[in-house]
Amino acid sequence: MKKILLIEDNTEIRENTAEILSLANYAVVEAENGRVGVDLARKEQPDLIICDIMMPQLDGYGVLHLLSKDPATASIPFIFLTAKTEKEDFRKGMNLGADDYLTKPFDDVELLDAIEMRLKKNQLLQANFKKNAEGLEEFIEEAKGYEELEQLFSAERRLSVLKKKQFLFMEGNRPNALYLLNKGRVKTFKSNEEGREYITHLYKEGDFIGYLDLLEESHYRESAMALEESEVYIIPKEDFFSLLHRNRDVASKFIKILSDNLAEREERLLKLAYNSVRKRVAEALLLVEKQYQREEGGTKQIAISREDLASIVGASKETVIRTLADFKDEKLIDSHGSRITILNQGKLERMRN
Repeated sequence: MKKILLIEDNTEIRENTAEILSLANYAVVEAENGRVGVDLARKEQPDLIICDIMMPQLDGYGVLHLLSKDPATASIPFIFLTAKTEKEDFRKGMNLGADDYLTKPFDDVELLDAIEMRLKKNQLLQANFKKNAEGLEEFIEEAKGYEELEQLFSAERRLSVLKKKQFLFMEGNRPNALYLLNKGRVKTFKSNEEGREYITHLYKEGDFIGYLDLLEESHYRESAMALEESEVYIIPKEDFFSLLHRNRDVASKFIKILSDNLAEREERLLKLAYNSVRKRVAEALLLVEKQYQREEGGTKQIAISREDLASIVGASKETVIRTLADFKDEKLIDSHGSRITILNQGKLERMRN
């Protein structure tokens, strides 16, 4: 049974509306003013919120503003209920992120239709989409179910083919697009004044690239280069920001997709600062294995140059080569050229600092 939070200061209207919702088989939580409504929204986590605008203590705009700032309640569908019909009020509510706007007096069918439509669309956006071109297309098609998002994306998204060692973007440039890696492998890296590289991340098929600097509207703080021939979908900057600004449900879903690897990257930077070289080389091998492993003969094999591996570790190439030789002597790995086979993943994971 879906739970609806009804925030309305008029006792008669609140009771009548609650009765309609109960008869339609919704569980109803009632709040007599905005402050109580905010507390109940955080506590009850309803599936949808119906809120009057003109209320004492905290009006409907204030309720929506507070709930939109809280990650726990930001994606709950929100319908304004009001007797005011001026266009300015409608525009203000929608700009704040309201999903719909019902004007009193309203009939039962109008109310229930609005609720059903918003719950259905929210359920679609909660679905888990595959992180590849097919999943992106599926997500976009669902997003287009919102009238205000019909023109969100270009009719044709551009697919760019990168050759090995070709740059996708360079440190210091201004972002003008979001990138989705469809095929291949891409690394991002930073360079110091001597030209020495530190690889910040490795991307595989289905990963979004370059979104942090795009979100902050800052220059790229790292460069992106193809490790092999790769295909990248280009989502124009204007389409990306249109997505974020026009609908908070879709924005919340997309941001969740984009932020999957943030915690992992922060943890890796912390380990770089405090871990020994042996520990860092082990962590780097496990990272590459996780992103790019190939199964051959029941063993996990990875292919990466010693230069790139050293750039991940944050140590010289010579130091990494010596450490890999030690690992080989200890039967933790085997290697032939650029190919490394992990023989004992457990010991690499438990490597002492």
